[in-house]
This record gives sequence, structure tokens and C-alpha cells, in this order.
Amino acid sequence: MGIFSRLSDIINANINSVLEKAENPEKIIRLMIQEMEDTLVEIRSAAAKCIAEKKERQRHIQHLEREQLEWERKAELALSKDREDLARAALAEKANINDQIDALREELQLIDEQLKKFNADITQLQTKLNDAKKRQRSIVMRHKTATSQLNAKRHIHADTLDEMMFRFETAEQRIDRMESEAESLDIGRRRSLSDEIAGLEDDDRVDQELEALRAKVKGQAKPKSADKSSKKES
Repeated sequence: MGIFSRLSDIINANINSVLEKAENPEKIIRLMIQEMEDTLVEIRSAAAKCIAEKKERQRHIQHLEREQLEWERKAELALSKDREDLARAALAEKANINDQIDALREELQLIDEQLKKFNADITQLQTKLNDAKKRQRSIVMRHKTATSQLNAKRHIHADTLDEMMFRFETAEQRIDRMESEAESLDIGRRRSLSDEIAGLEDDDRVDQELEALRAKVKGQAKPKSADKSSKKES
């Protein structure tokens, strides 16, 4: 790709659009910056050549202008010596040099136009490069953050809801088995002295509640018996 077609692509490129289409924005922005820097170097090199050519043309024009003055002086000298033929020849040389000067000045004009274009291109490209460099750090940080978030979400959503529920149920079943095993270890074991005393205390509380309940039942039964006796007497 030539320098000018590549420059046009870079200047006309929308950085946001390019990054949105890129699989790796961090890599793309780095490549874009490198491409811009390389293109800038080439454009500046081409501009430097144009400047050198401009200076060379200017020096050549100055040299021809001095020759032109010299031929004019020689024409005047020949005419002063009544050598019109020599004067004509000298003026012809002067006219020839003048044509060369005109051609060089046209070349200078083209070179100036090219330099103006180089200057505009360099300004546009430098502006775009500065913008890309300013945004590079932010883009790199955002890309790393987005990549981490995406990886995390992919990992979270890798298992389906049913699979997650199955894992919970499996864990609960495992805990149930462990608790059952712990309870089975107490089966058949001899009760300790503390356990037996605590059992007696529980028995006493049960006996007390049982006696209270009996007394309550007897108290409710006596009035009913009295009512039956009074009915028989009448």
C-alpha cells in the first residue's frame, strides 16, 4: 500500500468504529498508533525531500538570474562596440535563460503546493495520533476490565440452574448422611451418670404432672356423682 492511500485510510478512519469491530481493541489501537507513527515518518521524509528540491530549484534560479544579468551586460557591451550580431546572440542566450527560470518557478509552485498538502496531512495525522495516544491507556484499562467481567460471567453462567440445584441437593444429602452416622454412634452406648440422674429428674416431673392430672379428674367426677344421688332420693 502506498503512503498516500494508507494516509487517506488512516485520516478517514473512525477510531470508535474500528475498535467496535475489533476482537482485541487493545491490540488494534496499538497497531493503529504504530501505523500512524510510521506514516508520519514517511510523510515527513517526503516533505524533507520536497524542501530540499525547493532549495535546489531556488539556488538554480539565482544562478540563472546571475547568468541572465551577465548576458545582458554582454549584449550592451557588443552593442556599444557596434556588434549588433553579438548583441542579438547575447540577448538570445538571455531569453533562453529566462525560459529556464520560468520553468523552474513553475516547478517551485508545484513543490509549494505539495508542501502545503504535506503540512495539512501531517497536522491531521498528528491530531489523530495524539487522540489515539490519549485514549490508549483508557482503552487498555477498559478492555482488561471488560475481559475479566466477561470471563467471570461466563464462568457463573456455565452451569445451568438445574445443575446448581442438583449440587445443593447432593450437598444436603451428604450432610444428612453425616448427621445420621453421628446419631448412630450413640445407639447402644451406656448412659453416663449425669444422663441417668437427668432421666430420674425427668421421671419425677412426669409423676408430679400425672398426680396433678388425676386430682383434677377426680375433682370433676365428684359433682356428677352428687347430682345422681339427689335425683334418686326425689
